[in-house]
Amino acid sequence: MYSEYIAIAAILILSLVGHNLSVAYAAGIILIIKVLGLTSIMSLLQTNGLNWGIILLTIAILIPVATGEVTIQIMINSFKSPLGITAIIAGILAAASGGLGIQLLKSSPEVVSSLIIGTMIGVFFFKGITVGPLIAGGIVYMVMNILTYFK
Repeated sequence: MYSEYIAIAAILILSLVGHNLSVAYAAGIILIIKVLGLTSIMSLLQTNGLNWGIILLTIAILIPVATGEVTIQIMINSFKSPLGITAIIAGILAAASGGLGIQLLKSSPEVVSSLIIGTMIGVFFFKGITVGPLIAGGIVYMVMNILTYFK
């Protein structure tokens, strides 16, 4: 009956211990929403939260362009460099992986806890950041599909 409270509280505690503040804030907010019984907000966040988060992340990434720190000439020149070309390829792979991650999370929501734990380990031990679960889900999806070819 209270297992969802325990699970979210455990994620909150682990994220605080692991210094993963993004997950801690998210778990804390969800716990507060759950305790207050605001299920309509949880439904709204479940439906739209990922898109809102991607929009906010994209806004943050585009700020250097808006401030003039990155100019059109700098962008054009970056497309000609090995680093820029590698970044384009990495962007393609990350976007494709993220899309597959959404498919995985929809078809196998039970994997969320493993993705969160893996992301927390990445943040704590490898100084990563919390954008990992979606891309990690895509990687899992790709690996599982590759493995099915060898069965």
